[in-house]
Amino acid sequence: MLRYLNRCSRGRSAWLLMALTTLALELVALYFQYAMQLQPCVLCIYQRCALFGVMGASLLGAVAPSTPLRYPAIVLWIYSAWQGLQLAWQHTNIQLHPSPFVTCDFFVSFPSWLPLDKWLPAVFSATGDCSVRQWQFLTLEMPQWMMVIFAAYLIVALLVLIAQPFRPKRRDLFSR
Repeated sequence: MLRYLNRCSRGRSAWLLMALTTLALELVALYFQYAMQLQPCVLCIYQRCALFGVMGASLLGAVAPSTPLRYPAIVLWIYSAWQGLQLAWQHTNIQLHPSPFVTCDFFVSFPSWLPLDKWLPAVFSATGDCSVRQWQFLTLEMPQWMMVIFAAYLIVALLVLIAQPFRPKRRDLFSR
């Protein structure tokens, strides 16, 4: 399996498939926001940013997957998935264990050199409250689903990282 993951990480199609999944999730988030009228909170917006980080990693990996450029892509993938998982965990705790002392911010806080909420307010401005439960599917709230999604991205990323020393067999290299 590790040789297979190594071979996949050296091909463009696996990276593009990951970019497609993140794009689909971003489009679903916008559908929830604009078609279903769900209000994204600050942590939702930060989770979107983490998802964009995974998308950026996948596009970086797709540029030249058989070169060492895939290593920074894997690192960015792991970092973004880990940050997204932490944000989803924090959001889940706010929703499942409400407390007046533990809340999220009222406004998103981006660096001054990257004011995404000013540049693209339709995607990056927060109008909701983190503690409000707006949607659930199969008894899980949206932040819990995001934990599942980010955990899956993180597990696969770690497996791909572990697979890097396991070179594909010589016959696999010529079967491309």
